[in-house]
Amino acid sequence: MRFLTRIVPSSALIVAAIAAWGVQSPRHPLSFTLACTAADCPLLEGAPQTAGMRSGFVRLPPGASVGWHSTLRNEESLVILHGQGQALFDGFDKRPFAAPASLYIPPATRHNVTNTGHDVLEYVYVVAPAAAR
Repeated sequence: MRFLTRIVPSSALIVAAIAAWGVQSPRHPLSFTLACTAADCPLLEGAPQTAGMRSGFVRLPPGASVGWHSTLRNEESLVILHGQGQALFDGFDKRPFAAPASLYIPPATRHNVTNTGHDVLEYVYVVAPAAAR
């Protein structure tokens, strides 16, 4: 790699490698408060804010669900902050959960999340492009 002709700090090396791969890096680190009162509040919305990652904060009332949807070519992680519910997956058993918890949803997986508790279910989702293997 010609662009690495001298020793550089590790953060500069990472930025150089990302640039060499043609991936746009975010302009700067970001932080968010989770004080949203809407049902679904986007946090990261993909490029140009990130290299492809999206995330959001969800507040689901008792008995409600987010609706069936698919990860398509992405993988998804849910971090359950408050409440309880169940995750439904096409072709798999339903998964009950209660905070604090984390769920992983592989690429091409149709799924739904339902609040089965008596309190608001709050969680953060993170969706990122799945790496090709």
